[in-house]
Amino acid sequence: MRSLGRRRCLELLGSVAVGRVVFTDRALPAIRPVNHLLDGETIVIRSSLGGGLASAATAHGALVVAYEADEIDAGTHAGWSVVVTGTARLVLDEERLRRYEAALQPWVDEPVNCVIGIECDLVNGFELVGRVPGNQ
Repeated sequence: MRSLGRRRCLELLGSVAVGRVVFTDRALPAIRPVNHLLDGETIVIRSSLGGGLASAATAHGALVVAYEADEIDAGTHAGWSVVVTGTARLVLDEERLRRYEAALQPWVDEPVNCVIGIECDLVNGFELVGRVPGNQ
């Protein structure tokens, strides 16, 4: 396993469409798979204002969350994982909202009526090198 630098972590994060957001919902940890896009150093997701993450962000104005994405091959044990810790806020700027809504289509068959931006404050990642032939 090898550590990755911030720039490489962000490149990898931007190369995949799905990750998991970790947040606190009614004082308990919650994890949701979501599709995302990366805009500079902001992870952008869409949600529902009635959902746990959007409700928590609305109630507090901002919310510290973790975001994880990875790509790991179970057969070769090779791949990578990136974890971001940052502040989640509702995107309220009309121009950014229109741009994100056009670029990021939800994968769920539920109403999504808000956009959340997660600032990439702490970024950590590692690469799994995989199996060496002949070694188990």
